[in-house]
Amino acid sequence: MAETDVQRLKVLEGATFMVSDLTGDVTGPSDSGLFFNDTRFVSSYEVTINDVPWEVLTSSEVDYFSASMFLTNPAFGEVKPHTLSLQRHRFVGGGVHDDIVIHNHNTHPVDLTVRVAFACDFADLFEVKDNNLDKAGTYASKHDPDACELHFSYANPPFSAATRITFTAKGRIEGDAVVFSVHLEEGATWKTCVKFHLHAQERHYSPVRQCEAFATDEHMAELVKSRWETEVPTITSTSETVHDVLQQSVIDLAALRLEAEIEGHRFFLPAAGLPWFMAIFGRDTLITSHQSLWVGADLAKGALHSLATLQGTVVDDFKDEEPGKILHELRFGELSVIGKKPQRPYYGSVDSTMLYLMLLGEYWQMTHDAETCQSLRNTALRALAWMDEYGDADHDGFVEYGTKSKEGLGNQGWKDSWNSVLYHDGRLAELPIALCEVQGYVYAAKRALADIAAEVWQDAQLAAKLRSEAKSLYDAFNDKFWIDRRGGYYAMALDHDKRQVDAMTSNMGQLLWTGIVPEDRAKILVKQLMSDEMFSGWGIRTMSSHDKGYNPIEYHDGTVWPHDNSLICEGLVRYGYHHEAGRIAAALFEAATYTDNRLPETFAGYSRETTKLPVRYPSACSPQAWATGTPFLLVWTLLGVRIDSGTVTMDPHLPEEFGEVVLDGVIIRGQRYRLAAQGTRGTVSILETK
Repeated sequence: MAETDVQRLKVLEGATFMVSDLTGDVTGPSDSGLFFNDTRFVSSYEVTINDVPWEVLTSSEVDYFSASMFLTNPAFGEVKPHTLSLQRHRFVGGGVHDDIVIHNHNTHPVDLTVRVAFACDFADLFEVKDNNLDKAGTYASKHDPDACELHFSYANPPFSAATRITFTAKGRIEGDAVVFSVHLEEGATWKTCVKFHLHAQERHYSPVRQCEAFATDEHMAELVKSRWETEVPTITSTSETVHDVLQQSVIDLAALRLEAEIEGHRFFLPAAGLPWFMAIFGRDTLITSHQSLWVGADLAKGALHSLATLQGTVVDDFKDEEPGKILHELRFGELSVIGKKPQRPYYGSVDSTMLYLMLLGEYWQMTHDAETCQSLRNTALRALAWMDEYGDADHDGFVEYGTKSKEGLGNQGWKDSWNSVLYHDGRLAELPIALCEVQGYVYAAKRALADIAAEVWQDAQLAAKLRSEAKSLYDAFNDKFWIDRRGGYYAMALDHDKRQVDAMTSNMGQLLWTGIVPEDRAKILVKQLMSDEMFSGWGIRTMSSHDKGYNPIEYHDGTVWPHDNSLICEGLVRYGYHHEAGRIAAALFEAATYTDNRLPETFAGYSRETTKLPVRYPSACSPQAWATGTPFLLVWTLLGVRIDSGTVTMDPHLPEEFGEVVLDGVIIRGQRYRLAAQGTRGTVSILETK
């Protein structure tokens, strides 16, 4: 990367986001710019004064969709340094609205030349990420000097994109820049608004916010509430850390929402993360929806409906598509539109399909929304058929993966980097691969669907069949995946020869979440997970430090992933290991305080004793959806909320550091609840009927 996140400003709303340096400029070459729907619409944007750059005084995001930059001048000509100031206020939404305001602090008039220069490369996000811009289409620029507008466009049919840039002050156009001759009397101010209008695939998008559109009258959390389709519960804690981290997650989850319109209905669902994954994903969207189900079940509903419309229908090896399969990701950039990349959509995820069924089951338990469960019946049955037919292609009882696409992912579990599936001695496992947690997902998915079949679809025969299949998988899994060496643990996977891939990894921790682990083995797993070789002090590592493939800064082979730990914590509580779950949760909340109360996608697996603070992974996305959802799931899990026959109860085990936690307005099966707890004491109160 050209710049570190400390040196950059990032503002976003849904699929639109802008990354700049601290002056507000976008300078290249870099991965900065204005992006929308996987395309960079502005690749360079610089404001200079008398041909010299401004200097930063202070600069920061204000809300997730806005930022303010306060700049001053260096010396030039007869103008002394720090006698001018520039305020830039940026608002993202639809397009981008920038305020540029210059103040003259001199005791005399000044004449200035303000140049605002641009470039628009319309790079596909994959090209930006790989730093490999190779455009086959046609660029054009057609500026309008009378209106003081700049027009940039690019076309490579069927893909097309354009950027129109307008100003509220009049200047002269010089090349791809607008130049303003500004005369400022003593104490005077000059201003122009720069507006970026985007044109993508025959649709136009313009800025939705105007000048100085900051949330000045409402606390940010309240503003977020008013923007959501459903009310976000009020979240408070006597612990400043817990309160601030949860509030930041509320804000980030709102920022990451994408909008989808299906059969005349508008749905919201979470994107995966900034900057590379502001798109619909299967796995990421489903896990985030699970984590945040109590915050707003409409996100889960949006995910379920949206992913259903994109469910696989045919066998397409280039896209790794098969009938009934839930997608991996959907992209709108040039490379996907013209067919050079398979992400339109791409289905190379072995676990999205069963995670879909698990979320459907959780959504039913939380909402008792029978209408949605009925409307998604065929989607669920097709997903079930995919697991049994295409997922288990060799009919050995386990779901495995192996890409057929020349552009596909080699590894298709959540650890999808090329070297993420290793033996204890560091060798790479060969495809096809059956991951341990995927079998747990299948087990949980069939049990969840059995409940819906019995309670909603009134299909007792299907329910019995699914429960029987889940029991058979339980027995087969515990026979084939368990390893007695090293004190006992589960293999990460079975390889193409059905040999155990024997690295000790966090994958086995997620098995507790699914319920596929016998009680006697759960005790052994917990001991392994909380050992020094697995628990760094900040969280459970993706790989044991005693395995030869371990590297504390390798993406999936030794790092600590917050979302992974949140699912493990849910599993620990499921089996009654509250203290261990509390240790992990407390460590993660503390870790968030080192990164402005926002958990990053992942951080290094260094021991806490060695580093004293969490070390963020260099290219970790932030905000990132399932890292954003982690605090929600941790709190919900530690509160021990249970829904049994419509009765809501709690068995809280909050760490001392959490103080009292209160959730006001949680909607469960149409009722609004107040949940309050401290330590092991808690109360559940019904507020009102929704």
